[in-house]
Amino acid sequence: MENRIKKEERFSLGMKLMVVLWPGFLMACVATGIFFSLVDPMELIILDEKVQVHMLGAYTIGFLMFWALGCLSSWITTFLLQKIR
Repeated sequence: MENRIKKEERFSLGMKLMVVLWPGFLMACVATGIFFSLVDPMELIILDEKVQVHMLGAYTIGFLMFWALGCLSSWITTFLLQKIR
């Protein structure tokens, strides 16, 4: 019985990571596609200054920011589900 509990605990970290990272990645793919279909990365203005980043760099930064937001959302969901149990 103890081996089973330890085995479940060991796999729970990996499973939690996949439950958080995978939906965040999928959301980032969709959000990046929609956002950059509507906004030209060379026309981005942040704090009244034009962003001086290469186009590929803007896509990369945007994707990583959307991925972080998606992971945060998924993590909050898993955190709230643990509180319910």
